[in-house]
Amino acid sequence: MSRTDQAFPRRLVSRAAPPLIVVGLVVLSLNLRPVAVSVGPLLDDIRRGVGMGATTAGLLTTLPVLCFAGFGYLAPWCARTFGVHTVVLASLVVTILGVTTRAAAGSSALFLAATVPALAGVATANVLIPSLVKRHFPHRIGTMTAVYTTALAIGLTAGSVLTVPLADATGSWRGGLASWAVPVLLAVVPWVALARRDVRPADNPPAALTAVSLVRSPLALTMALFFGLQSIQAYAVFGWLPQIFRDAGFSAATAGLLLGITTATSIPISLVLPGLAARGRHLPLVIVGLCSAYLLGYLGLMLDARGAPWLWALLIGIGGGIFPLALTLISLRARTSDGTAALSGFAQSLGYLLAGGGPLMMGMLYGATGGWTVPLVVLIVLLFPQVVSGLLVSRHRFVEDELDRRSVPTPAGG
Repeated sequence: MSRTDQAFPRRLVSRAAPPLIVVGLVVLSLNLRPVAVSVGPLLDDIRRGVGMGATTAGLLTTLPVLCFAGFGYLAPWCARTFGVHTVVLASLVVTILGVTTRAAAGSSALFLAATVPALAGVATANVLIPSLVKRHFPHRIGTMTAVYTTALAIGLTAGSVLTVPLADATGSWRGGLASWAVPVLLAVVPWVALARRDVRPADNPPAALTAVSLVRSPLALTMALFFGLQSIQAYAVFGWLPQIFRDAGFSAATAGLLLGITTATSIPISLVLPGLAARGRHLPLVIVGLCSAYLLGYLGLMLDARGAPWLWALLIGIGGGIFPLALTLISLRARTSDGTAALSGFAQSLGYLLAGGGPLMMGMLYGATGGWTVPLVVLIVLLFPQVVSGLLVSRHRFVEDELDRRSVPTPAGG
């Protein structure tokens, strides 16, 4: 048994049956991406429907990373205060209210305001999932991370591909957006049962890790950098890959399909990588290999985007496998569930803040140069610190140990 397993406090394990927790994690993960990505395919219709200007639309597309950063930062505190299962349930309810309100919004101000709670709910739950895995499955972190990251990938692909058909089927963009409240409502069911069995904080709990204390941990800072750099790549791809293919001469439908290939590629990768990471096998080679796939995909786009577009989309999708790997490492670099929640909130909040500049940078460079060579070169350059930070966080160590060593007072005269 590893030191991590020995250190795991059994008193924190909920009495909820494992099958219910597995179902809860899967349905929760399926709903964490469609709320954010469903706006993009319908943005033109939304702008016309609520009278949204270009500036407001720009803010709308930036809201996901801002909400994931801000509300993700607060998630660990909420979990310690109210109970992690209760907070997840509340997050789902808030998401439903936000999704349905923005679908009915008659003005751009209301649409923007309703989008905030919709994203706040998924952002909070997003940060707490690694903690839930650590809490309920401390000996099966790789397996359960594979389960929920695969569900995340499926939800991401569904949100990207199905939103427009749902809008067509319901007769308007409002119906397309509101449709995503239905699976969130179904996800509430298992979490009602889980929240009733929640483990409440002790009256005088030991000092817990916080974002403030993690600032003193080199591992936590490196994890935040690694998460942020991989998020820059992901959001740049989600935001601009279709336009790159459009500029290469492909139709809008084909460009969307190519993005679908990129996102769908992460599904099988999410099934395999977390298990490899949990076993600690060949992590440096995996990190270098994933970043190399990004590199080859970007070079293909630069040199001949029309030559093998399916291959470039596939390679970039393989590179995106760095995301489930990053989530697995967050669970592996803390000893306890509370430590995992703190590290997840710290790394993801800072990481998403860093990632917020990715799509903006791509757009500015594209506008300044009139082409995609310079933006893609910048993404390639950013792969190198991503590799270095990934190699550093792949080493077997824990944030609690770093903070314990730093808190030991220096002997007088030493």
